[in-house]
Order: sequence, then structure tokens, then C-alpha cells
Amino acid sequence: MRMKPALMISLVIMVYSLQAFAQTTAEIADIWDKEHVSNMLPSNVRHKNLLKYLDGLKKLGLKVDEVGRSGQNREIFQIEWGKGPKKVFLWSQMHGDEPTATSALIDMFTVLQKNRDKDWVKAIEKTLTIRAVPMLNPDGAEVYLRRNSQGIDINRDAQNLVTPEAKILKDLRESWSPEIGFNLHNQQGLTTAGKTNKQAAISFLVVYGDAEKTLTPGLERNRRIVVAMNQALSGFMPGSIARYGDDWTPSAFGDNFSAWGTPVILIETGGLYGKDEMFLVKMNFISFLTAVKLLADGGDTAFNPADYELIPNNSSGCILHFVFRNATIIDRSKPADQLIADLGLFTERRRAEMSAPTTIRQVGDLSMISGLEEYDARDFNVTGRFTPLKTGALGELLFYKKGREVDWASTDIEKEFPPDAIFSLGKWVKGEGVVKKRI
Repeated sequence: MRMKPALMISLVIMVYSLQAFAQTTAEIADIWDKEHVSNMLPSNVRHKNLLKYLDGLKKLGLKVDEVGRSGQNREIFQIEWGKGPKKVFLWSQMHGDEPTATSALIDMFTVLQKNRDKDWVKAIEKTLTIRAVPMLNPDGAEVYLRRNSQGIDINRDAQNLVTPEAKILKDLRESWSPEIGFNLHNQQGLTTAGKTNKQAAISFLVVYGDAEKTLTPGLERNRRIVVAMNQALSGFMPGSIARYGDDWTPSAFGDNFSAWGTPVILIETGGLYGKDEMFLVKMNFISFLTAVKLLADGGDTAFNPADYELIPNNSSGCILHFVFRNATIIDRSKPADQLIADLGLFTERRRAEMSAPTTIRQVGDLSMISGLEEYDARDFNVTGRFTPLKTGALGELLFYKKGREVDWASTDIEKEFPPDAIFSLGKWVKGEGVVKKRI
């Protein structure tokens, strides 16, 4: 069967556009590798570190203005770049413990400013004006907590406006009326892309402006942009991109921005086993530059908004950080009551510079749950280092090879009966490799 000429031309144009887009994505990734200035793991960045990053932007000639103060009198800043009529607004770290995008914004503005001689950057500068608040909640960021110094979740204060940070954000939107907004967050690292064992390293959401989920032209455009960002990132982390839940939240800023006339794209950064925080900064950077390039050149029209629905939904309950299979669990207060079960451990989110405690999330048959790391413990008796092994207890584990004589009633069991392996704070502090890792 012969293909109609018009269809053939359309397919050629589409293939050419996608090839050009893929090449641009590779170039964007390469330029981050060569030119990014973020030099700290994002979770370690405090307000004083942001000030140094912003000073670097000022030295490059960027416009950086203080736009208000936090509850504890820390400066909140807005960065501006570009001279175009189309207004793009991004804000990050309204939750103090959600820092990844902050570093990516610094890198994006640095790259744009240092590459103003490039044609593709000239086109963005001519078409767009980009503003961003890189750290809306500096008080929360200082102590690595979600809420601000009043103990309030800023992202649930879009209507009442009782926090100074929420008032600043609302005023910035009202005084400028941007055409598109990007709400930048981090999500739980054990979120998965659908009911799979694949972490959702990045999740996108086109945020509706009402409970009825009315699809406006701006939201339709945002769907195309998300499809493009999804495609751009898929080559770097296939299967690890998802779609955030779209329940209407009337007190949240993303929902209200869309209702007020600034259609929002939510970007949530999760975790990705085997990759550090800087890799996820790079993924955010690629997302941002993909989006602003499309907004500048109109390239989003090459993407089908219906493909947005093909991105798998966020899910949970499918994975844990560590799973120890078929362990014989010993409660030292009653050692005769032995239990053969799987142990599933969860690692608390902390700054990279701090040790992160693990807790026992589940005990039992975990055949429907995957571990980012899994170990075969069938040849070991396992007991709690400090407390009995039960849900909610510390994930501090002592491993003894079966057949060893151990007095489980010993008051100093580690000294009197040295374990074959010790798992503490998510690491093997003794006997690494003794308990075999499952592949």
C-alpha cells in the first residue's frame, strides 16, 4: 500500500523534529557536564550557600533582587533573565527539605547567561523573560524541614496567606502575571512509576485550576511540554518517570496559580538507586532547558498532548530500601519463639552530610515488595542490635551464621558473641559480603 504524500511529509517532518530534539537534549546534557556551577550536594545547601551561588550569578551580570524576608528574617531572592514578552516563572524549595531544583536553577541561569552568543540561547532571550525564586523557604532549608519557622506548610497557605513566604509568592505572581509556572519539589524516594519496582526519579503533573479538571489552552500546552520533557529524560532513566496525582487541593499554590491564570507544571524529584543527587540536578536542568526552549521556539506543537496520559501514575508500597529474605528472627527475650520472615527496611531522608537512620517498615512475607538492595539471609539468625526486630523499630541488625552457639540472653552479646555481620545506618559496618546480595 502506498503512503499518501501528505502523510509521508508529515512523518518526515515529525521524525526530523524528534531527531533534532534528541540532539538538542544530548547537547543540553553535555553542557551541564561541562558548565554546571552547583558544587555541593543539594541536600547540604543552606541559605549561606545559596548566597554564594547568587553572588556568582550577579558577577555574570544577572539581575538578582531581594523580594522579601522569611519569618526568621532571611532574604528571599528572585532571579531574572531574558528580554522577551513571554513570562515564565519558577519557584523552588517552598518545602525546606526539597532542594534538588534549587541547584538546577542556579545552573540553568549560569548556562543561559554564559552562552548568550549561541543562536538557541539568543532565541530564548529574545522571546522569554524568566524569573525564579530559588529558595522560598530559607528557614525550613536551614534545618532541613518541610515547614517554615511558624510550623506551617507554605504550600497549603495559598488562600489564607498567614506566612510571609506565601504572601511573597502570591505578590510576585499578582504583580507580573506569568504565562506559565513551574512548581519545583521533591517527593518520597520510594515512589514508583506505576505498580513496578522502578523508582519515579522525576514525576510531572499538569496542575488543574479547578476540581472539575477543566482543560484550558494553557494546560493543553503544558501537556505537550511535559510529553517533551518526558521524552528528553527517558534516555537517561528509562522507566523511571511518572505522573503525580492530580487531586484538586484548594489550599495549594500550584492549583491556585492555575486558577489565577498561570497554568502550572509540577516537577517532583524522587530518588534513583545507584545515582547521586547531582545526577538528579542534571535531570532537572535538562527538563528546565527543554521547556524554555520549546516555549521560545514553539516546538511543543510537535508533541501530542494525548501522550501525557501514557506516562504511568505515581505509586507506592512496591519497594523498600533494603529487604532481607528468609531471615530467622530471634527475639532475645524469648529465643525459643523463632520466626522465619522477610525484613523490610526504610531509610529516613536526611542531608547527605548526616547519617540516615533506618527503621523496620515491614516484617513477614514481602514477596510482593522489591528492595533496592536485597540480601539472602536464609543461613542466618538475625537479632536486633538494640531493640527487638519489629515494625517501627530501628533497623540495626546483628547476623549470626546458623549452627553457632550463642547465648541470646547475654547482656553484652556483641562482645561475648561477636556477630558475623552488622548492618547499621543502612551500611555493613562489619562482614560486608558475608550475607549474599541478591541480584
